Amino acid sequence: MISTQAWADARRLWDYHQMGHTPRPCSVAIGLGSHDLGVADTAVDLYKQGMAPLLVFTGATSPTTQERMPRGEAVHYRERALELGVPGSAVLVEPNARNTGDNIKFSRAVLEEAGVQVTSVLLISKPYEERRAYATACKLWPGIEFVSASTPMTVDEYVDSIQDAHLVIDMLVGALQRLLIYPEQGFMISQPVPDDVREAYERLCRQGFTSRLLATNP
Repeated sequence: MISTQAWADARRLWDYHQMGHTPRPCSVAIGLGSHDLGVADTAVDLYKQGMAPLLVFTGATSPTTQERMPRGEAVHYRERALELGVPGSAVLVEPNARNTGDNIKFSRAVLEEAGVQVTSVLLISKPYEERRAYATACKLWPGIEFVSASTPMTVDEYVDSIQDAHLVIDMLVGALQRLLIYPEQGFMISQPVPDDVREAYERLCRQGFTSRLLATNP
């Protein structure tokens, strides 16, 4: 059983991980690869709303996506976009990234090689990865304005879609840990973490939601 306090703490982390940006037209939209095809669906929705003239999907495979996406996350995202009516000329694929830093660096290289002029990027990720993607992009691609976006949903709706509440909370905790320790390692910019968010994170760690934590625990 997951306690009432744990659910409250999970919702607090969920809300913090989302940047609260309002989507607006950008030079390009970048969809960060993962197990979640909803990222591709949201990228297509934003493309159809005129928020970006070009989509870049980035991601190789991982142990969690190898079976579901054997051709690679970015390739499956592109296939999904084409199924939903996006023309092939409006989609670029970056098939090699294996982490968020790679997503940003490799997508930037693909766009530069294609001669695309970029001043702003619509970053599309899983809902609980918005802040991590934003902080990483700001560190690795200075001078660009980033707007974070994800599929609009609550943590309860996300749990329903994943069908594993403990795993979802583990992922929320792991994403928060990275926001705490990665700036010191040069992987992302530092962002303020409110006391109530940090306290919620620490309580969840003590309750054992730790499967996605790195070995170095703040």
